[in-house]
Amino acid sequence: MYAIHQAVLPRDNEKVLSIFREYIAAAPVNLDYQQNEQEFEHLADKYALPDGTVLLIKKQDEVVGCGAFRRVDETVCEMKRVYVRPSERGHQLGEKLVTQLIQYAKESGYQRMCLDVLEKFESARRLYGQLGFKPCDPVSYNPIPGTHFLGRNL
Repeated sequence: MYAIHQAVLPRDNEKVLSIFREYIAAAPVNLDYQQNEQEFEHLADKYALPDGTVLLIKKQDEVVGCGAFRRVDETVCEMKRVYVRPSERGHQLGEKLVTQLIQYAKESGYQRMCLDVLEKFESARRLYGQLGFKPCDPVSYNPIPGTHFLGRNL
C-alpha cells in the first residue's frame, strides 16, 4: 500500500516541492525565516546525494509524505521536512521514514544527525526520543520559542 522512495533531483523536483509546500502550509507557525522559496530554487544543491536526500512516501502514485536531510558539515547532517499527511497517519510511516533517513545518512558518511521540532509536535518528539535523539545545540537558525533541538550519533 505505502512505499518510500528516494527522490531523484532535479527529475522529481515538482513532486518534492508540492509536498514540501504542503508541509509548510500545514505548519502551525510561520516558517518564512527559513527562506523556503530561495531554497526551493536550488533544491538539488542541498538535498541531492551525496550531501543530502529526499524521501517520498507514496500511496499508489500519490505522494503522501516526505522527509529529508542536508549537509551541515563533513560529519553532521540535519533532518528536515518530515511530514505525513494527517489522513495517512497511524501507519508508522513517520518511524519508517526517519529510520530510512538515518540509514541513508550513515551510508553518506555522516557521523551525526540533528533536527529541530516544535513543542506542539509531541508524538514526533516521542518518536525521535525512541530513535535515540537527545537534546543538543542547534545546527541551524530557528527563532520559534519552545523549539526542541535534538541530535544523535550515527
